[in-house]
Amino acid sequence: MGHSHHNHVHSHTELSGKNLLISIFLNTLITVFQVIGGLISGSLSLLSDALHNFSDVLSLIVSYIANLLSKRKASANKTFGYKRAEIIAAFVNAATLLIVSVILIIEAVERFLDPQQIESNLVIWLAFLGILANGFSVFLLKKDAASNMNMKSAYLHLLTDMLASVAVLIGGLLMKFYKIYWIDPLLTLGIAMYLIYVGWDLLKESTRVLMLFTPNTIQVQDIVDSIGKMDSIKNVHHVHIWQLNENEVHLEAHLDFNEDISLSQFESILEEIEEEVFHKYGINHVTIQPEYGKPDSKHIIVQD
Repeated sequence: MGHSHHNHVHSHTELSGKNLLISIFLNTLITVFQVIGGLISGSLSLLSDALHNFSDVLSLIVSYIANLLSKRKASANKTFGYKRAEIIAAFVNAATLLIVSVILIIEAVERFLDPQQIESNLVIWLAFLGILANGFSVFLLKKDAASNMNMKSAYLHLLTDMLASVAVLIGGLLMKFYKIYWIDPLLTLGIAMYLIYVGWDLLKESTRVLMLFTPNTIQVQDIVDSIGKMDSIKNVHHVHIWQLNENEVHLEAHLDFNEDISLSQFESILEEIEEEVFHKYGINHVTIQPEYGKPDSKHIIVQD
């Protein structure tokens, strides 16, 4: 059995928990202010924004804990360490986005049926506060969000909440100057639909990783054809390709050789395969089982 890691991919970016802690603090303050303001003003959109902010706080805490766990070293009973902690956090955060969205839609429908007058001045000022605080948090997490699914989930929570605060601000201005109170539940509905839009994509992405699905960017047949072109290889079968986290993509396969080659020859072929799949497909962990005349299934995909 040959196993190889590509050395170029182990410069894992250290993610700072400090930015997450700052964002948790800011969102906790916003949530408290918005709940109080929403109850005083009677604004459903402000209360819905507060509910979203509260989900942000929980999500950021989950992301922070996952970030800490992901840095722990592997052990005998945890051979992969906690590398999937951040994927689980991303899944949980995406799921909460969808749950919050459903709650907001229900509340918006009820308020459509029973519109109420709202104290718009308080709504305007608290929405403005939400824009500033969430905007700063978005700025803090933007860089890490580009390369880490967990940070992306936290970033999306904050970004959507900043946009929600913008919507609430617009609604507050329309209510103040034009007395259009039905805009409050309409904006709430719009916020909820947008949350569903961004949350669903992240939920699908994290689910694919957790279920060990082949990454969308990789075609198994292409890899089989590429490896199968080598003169010494008769057949490529029993292939598994999965993503452990954002930084690690694994390939397992059985190779049926034309001849009973030596171990040194196999190591040379393994190195060639590793370079091929890394540069073409970004696969950085390769495990190959060499075979010669073994009477097992030669199908590419084998269900154990």
